[in-house]
Amino acid sequence: MSAAPKARPRTASRVAAVQALFQSEQAGDSAETVIDQFVRHRLGALPGAADFEDGRIPDAEVPLFAAIVRGAVRQQDTIDAMLSDALPADWPLGRIDPVLRAALRAAGGELAGATAAPAKVVINEYLDVVRGFLTGPEPGIANAVLDRLARVLRPGEFE
Repeated sequence: MSAAPKARPRTASRVAAVQALFQSEQAGDSAETVIDQFVRHRLGALPGAADFEDGRIPDAEVPLFAAIVRGAVRQQDTIDAMLSDALPADWPLGRIDPVLRAALRAAGGELAGATAAPAKVVINEYLDVVRGFLTGPEPGIANAVLDRLARVLRPGEFE
């Protein structure tokens, strides 16, 4: 019998943030509305329920999740401009997969100061998130874009 996988609350928080940003964009709901919905209905384990049952994210840390979502939304115009500059010309921001767009915005929010996590950790975490949702060329694009964004937003970490 194998042991249960180790909980990764920070990764779970990032997965939840990507899902929340996706939902906010698709439904046109404010960040605060979506944060509230996630806190009440999607984050944390339910007694007697299996992990990730009904779309729940049992290990997510609410403060980190909320900080990422708020940071990405608060700085969305700036982040979007930076993402547009970093994306290949044939991958305009408005036409890329909405899950990839949500992941890039969440990572951009973190890199711009929503959390104090090191840039390389942020990049690796979001690459894992993107790989969990998308299997085509998107992870490679995300890697290149996030590396470029991190070097602009946190040049001191790449000297």
